[in-house]
Amino acid sequence: MSQNPYADDRGNKDASITKPGPGPTLHRGAIPAERPETQSAFLIGDQMTGGYGGGADILHDCTIAVDAGEIAVIVGPNGAGKSTAMKAVFGMLDLRKGSVRLDGQDITALSPQDRVKAGMGFVPQNNNIFTSMTVEENLEMGAFIRRDDIRSTMEQVYDLFPILRDKRRQPAGELSGGQRQQVAVGRALMTKPKVLMLDEPTAGVSPIVMDELFDRIIEVSRTGIPILMVEQNARQALNIADKGYVLVQGRNAYTGTGKALMEDDEVRRSFLGG
Repeated sequence: MSQNPYADDRGNKDASITKPGPGPTLHRGAIPAERPETQSAFLIGDQMTGGYGGGADILHDCTIAVDAGEIAVIVGPNGAGKSTAMKAVFGMLDLRKGSVRLDGQDITALSPQDRVKAGMGFVPQNNNIFTSMTVEENLEMGAFIRRDDIRSTMEQVYDLFPILRDKRRQPAGELSGGQRQQVAVGRALMTKPKVLMLDEPTAGVSPIVMDELFDRIIEVSRTGIPILMVEQNARQALNIADKGYVLVQGRNAYTGTGKALMEDDEVRRSFLGG
């Protein structure tokens, strides 16, 4: 069996995304919050303002970022613009202001397809697998931009999600909700992305499956792949996050480490159920 590249012992560093200093830090206060210092981040959606088509702006000077080996989580109330911020970073809506940079390259003008070629792996919340295709065919479809041998990457995905190896000949539409999500994440990993973006990866799954998915997400981050994730289960997501962004009405309301946000009384009371 091939060596599992997801098995190193790199853990989340809980490093501050704000000014260096001892202990966790938190930007907070009147909305919008003080702009996070994220200029050197591996992936950054910087001061993004925009909406869909000719409609009103949904994002307002919104900044989100993630560094190599880190998990950054976007949380907030319903309608806060969480998924819109993710889609803006992926190029699915036009920005009227702001920019997106990946690994030092300005990719603001690139289409979503070209952003995939540049190194983005994106897993949408819905319609994220081909239900009539087998698990293995779904993974093969994920590697459509590659021209090299994909077998070693597929083995790595199977090592990460062993149930998919067992069900590789089965139509993906016959799998459970949690298993489908594993297929979706595995398919994104088949592109060998520089960054992995997940929109509500645990939506509609049981608490046990949610915990398992979070465990797998942590394993992916330990390989050095940055993970940017929108998640409705805020408390559980912040528990595994190096960075957390709380959005309210499309703006940065609170920004800090996962630990700092979990420990903040106002954040807990307003967004984590006390």
